[in-house]
Amino acid sequence: PRAFAPCPKALGLYAVLPTADWVGRMARAGVPTLQLRYKSGDAAAVRSEIRAAVAAVQGTQSLLFINDHWREAIAAGAYGVHLGQEDLDTLSADDVAEIRDAGLRLGLSTHGYAEMQRADALGPSYLALGAVYPTTLKAMPTPPQGIPRLRAYAQLLRDRSLVAIGGIGAGQVPEIARVGVGSFAVVRAITDAQYPEVAVRSLRQAWAQGIQGFQWDAGK
Repeated sequence: PRAFAPCPKALGLYAVLPTADWVGRMARAGVPTLQLRYKSGDAAAVRSEIRAAVAAVQGTQSLLFINDHWREAIAAGAYGVHLGQEDLDTLSADDVAEIRDAGLRLGLSTHGYAEMQRADALGPSYLALGAVYPTTLKAMPTPPQGIPRLRAYAQLLRDRSLVAIGGIGAGQVPEIARVGVGSFAVVRAITDAQYPEVAVRSLRQAWAQGIQGFQWDAGK
């Protein structure tokens, strides 16, 4: 009854990006869902980068989530915010209500069944399920979930907006698409690509082909 504002169940390609310039570039490339993960200890720089990222998606179809900095996301008028489990440890009930009442969509990271239960109880806009594969981007609190567990989670939460995340590259997209989630998040598959816009087209094409004809009832 106190769920957060909804977002599309099928968020598609979800690019996690380090700067507002990257956000603008990928919005122009047609990436449907974006996240600004800007790392800085300078509060003024964080506010400026978030404002720039929000401005960068104006006039495009891209939905922009801000990683961590929820107060700044509210102030800048962002579409949503993405928080990790450690962020939930620091949020008070009043903080949660402030995010919800501001109309922000809330995405939450999860790493296994217990964290899924905890996150789902808040009624978030989407749940990120990971890490699916090994990743070196950051230290992970749990072993990789793998495809069988991801498939089980996706079926259990089939009415939720779900994002597969963690170690996903172009080669893994087809099997992710057949699991039953509505989105997959990538970082290096775009930011480390020699031609990022070409990588975007390839990723979206692989996803579209993978999900074509997918049905739970077919046992796929």
